[in-house]
Amino acid sequence: MEQKHVIGYTGGSFAIPHFAHYNFFRLCKQFCDYLVVSLNTDEFIKEYKGNPPEFSYSQRVEILGKCPFIDEIIPNKGGSDSKPAILQVNPDAILIGQDWLAKDYCKQMNFTPQWLTDHDITLIYLPHTDGISATIIRSRL
Repeated sequence: MEQKHVIGYTGGSFAIPHFAHYNFFRLCKQFCDYLVVSLNTDEFIKEYKGNPPEFSYSQRVEILGKCPFIDEIIPNKGGSDSKPAILQVNPDAILIGQDWLAKDYCKQMNFTPQWLTDHDITLIYLPHTDGISATIIRSRL
């Protein structure tokens, strides 16, 4: 019997890539054989957060591309609707930080739990690395 190749998906802005992101990708890789990161575009980040990211899309691709746990980076062309990027990847699992437990992740990504079930996608929450974030880094500058 052939072993299934597990595809993992995660997405985000990663506006200031840092150690907690690296640690998150390391944890993601424990749940999948192939990890795809859907990276938010500069335009979406500016629209969503009100300011452009500190690093451009191409710079973030270059930085994240050095992470040994990421197998592929794709643009999140759907903006607030993550379904097009997710369907492009066709993952077995969506991996997110447990900081989303207190938020409505499905609503944020513009899908429902039933949509995940219909597409046979498991949502996995991973531990959050405390003490470092883009907000903390910005406050130190």
